[in-house]
Amino acid sequence: MPLDIITLAVAVVAGLAVLIIFMALVSGSSVNERLQRYASAVPSEKEAKKANRPNLGEALSSSAALTSFNRILENRDWGANMARELARADLALKPSEFLAIRAAALLGIPVTMVALSPLVSFFGSPLAWLAGLVVGFWLPRFWIGRRKSKRLKAFNSSLADTITLIANALRAGSSFLQAIEMVVRETQPPISTEFARVIREVNLGLPLESALSNMTRRVRSDDLDLMTTAISIHHTVGGNLAEILDSIAFTIRERVRIKGEIRTLTAQQRMSGYVVGFLPIALVALISFIAPTFLEPLFRRPPELLGLPLGLVVLGFGGFMMLLGFIAIRRIVDIEV
Repeated sequence: MPLDIITLAVAVVAGLAVLIIFMALVSGSSVNERLQRYASAVPSEKEAKKANRPNLGEALSSSAALTSFNRILENRDWGANMARELARADLALKPSEFLAIRAAALLGIPVTMVALSPLVSFFGSPLAWLAGLVVGFWLPRFWIGRRKSKRLKAFNSSLADTITLIANALRAGSSFLQAIEMVVRETQPPISTEFARVIREVNLGLPLESALSNMTRRVRSDDLDLMTTAISIHHTVGGNLAEILDSIAFTIRERVRIKGEIRTLTAQQRMSGYVVGFLPIALVALISFIAPTFLEPLFRRPPELLGLPLGLVVLGFGGFMMLLGFIAIRRIVDIEV
């Protein structure tokens, strides 16, 4: 009984830690608001009211220890790569903040399983704790990857129309920067957000080619790289930029159309990969919930192999083979255009 009380106390403390981190990230100011403080010496009425109100996110972000930790992470390759990944996912997070989220997920999920083990007996097994550690380690990366892919897909789907808008503005007599400003006014995020950053960087004194290269590095789109390369070559050798952009827009539209057709034709194969990868896991979870003692013989000794129960070795080998099958199917249906 005392063990259950200690376990419950640890689970409550871990849950409160995750809640505090979430509240700090949600209540923190956005990137645009932080930049506005440097751009304007006189605070607005909204900012004055927020300054008079205590803010947990501001208190954490302004702490000296966290500032030093952020500086150490950003000076390392891992921190720089993580900052780039967060920018591509359009997350106003620092590497240290994402590291805190990852640590909270890594520890919070197994502790939550331990707390729920009196209700679900499977959560009390070491195999469930190991699965919780794997999910806690993998879940934040999956979240970032989903946001990146979703943002990149939205960017590429609107890029052809954006290039056509720039070409039409150039034909109307506008300069290239004026055409980009029109894009910022007339389009929706993420297109407007990225081109607005280009305008801000140029206004701060950065050359246009460097600002476009930074946008390409943030977005990591092959279609955008094609457009920025054409613009850089045009600034060097000259020519009719509007016609070049029209040709690029036509190429991008055809590529998007072909990708859509390929995705439609390979939908069944992609679903087969999900079935191969996740159906056995769902069956194990369902059987453990319906009959908690059904899988206990798998963890008994003897028999054993390499010092581990033979059933655990068989489960690990089966999981490894399912992972290989899932990766193989994903590679087969991932057709480059």
